[in-house]
Amino acid sequence: MAPLPDGFSYAEWNATYNALSFGIAAMGSATIFFWLQLPNVTKNYRTALTITGIVTLIATYHYIRIFNSWSEAFTVSSKDGGDYTVQLTGAPFNDGYRYVDWLLTVPLLLIELILVMKLPQAETVSLSWKLGLASALMVALGYPGEIQEDLSVRWFWWCLSMIPFCYVVFTLAVGLAEATSKQPSPAAASLASAARYLTVLSWCTYPFVYMVKSVGLAGPAATMYEQVGYSLADVLAKAVFGVLIWAIAAEKSAVEESGKLLPN
Repeated sequence: MAPLPDGFSYAEWNATYNALSFGIAAMGSATIFFWLQLPNVTKNYRTALTITGIVTLIATYHYIRIFNSWSEAFTVSSKDGGDYTVQLTGAPFNDGYRYVDWLLTVPLLLIELILVMKLPQAETVSLSWKLGLASALMVALGYPGEIQEDLSVRWFWWCLSMIPFCYVVFTLAVGLAEATSKQPSPAAASLASAARYLTVLSWCTYPFVYMVKSVGLAGPAATMYEQVGYSLADVLAKAVFGVLIWAIAAEKSAVEESGKLLPN
């Protein structure tokens, strides 16, 4: 939890306000959708879809907390119909909720992808542990730098967190390529590949947003870019990624059901 800089314009405050509102709406809607779809997939994929809904539910809760914290940190007023003015209330803005959210949801995101691919049990367990622990370590190493104003310290923790980050990204991009090609239909293989690369793409936005305060930007503008960037990346990495998980589960369920209906 770091003190907010003074001097926010209404546009900067409002951009962050809208980004956090969008995060709540996207995550909450996705949670309802995923859980309503549970009866429409076979039992082989219900665990993955359930975890997908848990991820977006956790994210919804934390986005509500971040949104409330942001709203309580400011007063927005307009005198005699003039321009809006934004002032700090003195209440702290707790952005640590993001790291609590990521510590819980990032490992689950990777586990749900592994589960929906229906790999051999030993490989599923091994990958779940390796990727889950590596992603949790990545988040844990990033937090000490996030709360630092000293740029050298921020860069130090950024470099450390990039070690498990690169391992996870390499595994998604290269290590799971063979498993993707073995999916039961071309559509399922295409969707699994899209899910892997969407994860890589969305994850690659986080290190760049993290560096916003390390490349010369400061004050309200840096805070706005950071909050908007993280919010958009979260929606891609959780809600949109979850839709791909559902699509994979639905496609593979259809393939399995059609196989059962074929005559012997």
